[in-house]
Amino acid sequence: MNEIPATLLLEERAALAMNAVAGLADADYDHIPYFSANLLERPAYLRHGDWDYGSSHGRLTDAAVLARQMTGRSDWAESERRYRSGLLRFLGPDGLTYRQVNPRGHWEPNANLIDQRATLLALTTSYVDSQDPDLKAAADRQVAALVRIAVKERDAWYYPASEYKPDGWPSRNAIDLHLAPDPASFSGRLIMPLLRYHQATGSQDALDLCGWFARLIVTKSGVFNPDGSFNAALAYRSAHFHTRIGTLDGLARYAVHAGYHALTEFTRRAYDWALGHVTSFGWTPGDLGEQRYEHECCSLVDLISTAITLAKAGHTGYWSVAERFLRNHLTESQLLELDWVESAPDTSRDEHGWITYARVGERVRGAFAGYGAPNDFVSDVPFGRGHTSDVQACCVGSGVRGLFLGWNNVVTGDDQIVRVNLLLSRAHRLARVASWLPYRGRVDITMSAAARELRVRIPDWAGYAKLTVTRQPPGADGPRVTKGSEPGLWAPDGYLSVAGPRPGERVTIEFPVPETTVTEMAADREFVTAWRGDDVTRISPEGTIRPMYSARPMRDAGTTQTGTGQTPMRKDTMHVPAAEWAW
Repeated sequence: MNEIPATLLLEERAALAMNAVAGLADADYDHIPYFSANLLERPAYLRHGDWDYGSSHGRLTDAAVLARQMTGRSDWAESERRYRSGLLRFLGPDGLTYRQVNPRGHWEPNANLIDQRATLLALTTSYVDSQDPDLKAAADRQVAALVRIAVKERDAWYYPASEYKPDGWPSRNAIDLHLAPDPASFSGRLIMPLLRYHQATGSQDALDLCGWFARLIVTKSGVFNPDGSFNAALAYRSAHFHTRIGTLDGLARYAVHAGYHALTEFTRRAYDWALGHVTSFGWTPGDLGEQRYEHECCSLVDLISTAITLAKAGHTGYWSVAERFLRNHLTESQLLELDWVESAPDTSRDEHGWITYARVGERVRGAFAGYGAPNDFVSDVPFGRGHTSDVQACCVGSGVRGLFLGWNNVVTGDDQIVRVNLLLSRAHRLARVASWLPYRGRVDITMSAAARELRVRIPDWAGYAKLTVTRQPPGADGPRVTKGSEPGLWAPDGYLSVAGPRPGERVTIEFPVPETTVTEMAADREFVTAWRGDDVTRISPEGTIRPMYSARPMRDAGTTQTGTGQTPMRKDTMHVPAAEWAW
């Protein structure tokens, strides 16, 4: 078996996350997943919540399918089946997904609009995977219900509240007064799964809703200010980042699909404003109010997704944003070490259907931070709401989706132009990428198929004068070496261009990796970050509970910037899926 550098493998992280996806299920309560974990308690506990149903089942089903596509594994098939079965069970006769009554909960059955989004996303992902007509029928009924319950004005459609009930909207007064609180939460974030469902099935209802909701957000809602900033009014959840960036993700995708260039520019303006409020390594505030100290992995995944959409639309500079966020805060926010978590060995302290203390650390290993600090998995600061929870089911599912989005876009293209957009290791039917970063400035690309041209995105910090390209075609007497400063090596889109690569040919690109230090603000506090290329090597001040970025191996021992020492190696186990999904 061939070897590759022991650097970040996104599919390996997805497989680790599936431990938490499966571990959240409450085996004594119909396998309904717990929503949140408090890991600071002694012992730590998992607790149910009102998001347990359409939202959590949808997110976790989606994650299970995507992880299977990335890894080719099916270890979690039974968990996936149970989550999908629950998802279908919660769909009511009217087509909407409904929350269930919990004996300890304070909520009542209702069709929450955020739950509809997660449910439709999971139904779509599962249908793309299986082509099961029953899944399509369920999704068709849900989309039809979303059309039916919308309040339809001449120039806008909207939902007047966050929850719809079997007998209609909770407040007729809200409709009469044309009030639509936080349409980004209730309508904007629905655009992405609606559009993907249209692309998978041709559903005209789904596409029509995308158009109406895009119009509502851009021209009617006031969610975004003219300069792209987020409206921080309390009615808009104090500019809640997850719903705002999730809305931008849908708008960016819809703009590309419909060819609305003005909408792309609207999205870019708001997205660039948002980037000014997150760190360069991917930590995001929860909102612009009291939750601004609480990073949600969901927001980070929305940022990654939007960056990829904008980059694929031709704004290639956003690839660097996506790669920085993938390499740093997404993967660093994954819970791998458990020595700081105290768990009970059994269920003797549990409250049936509500809370468990049993093996909590073991069960959530692989989860992504629900509310984290820039330098710590846990946010326990004397600001805002203080410490709340550390793991949330939505962020576990979103984290896997973020890994998938990165993995799915490392290599794109066809037999004409193969593009390597992210310098991460990935096996693809067109090419196999082995990245030595951050240990060394080196990427090996082995062609699996012939192409007219291979294009590789080179980070801006790598420059070009010291870059070298070594081509080793199969059967050739020796390698051909080209310097980055030679004319004709660069394509008009800024990618490095290799003409006519053959199957089996290996292209090795080498460049220096600079080390820099950056000072930036996050959550009203100053952090100093040390970088090696696109990877953060440490953050000051360090975290205190489960520190991040404090033990990251980054370089060969005793090497120069170009790297000449020993990089750790591993067996090449990268999976090539039978078909690529257009996500």
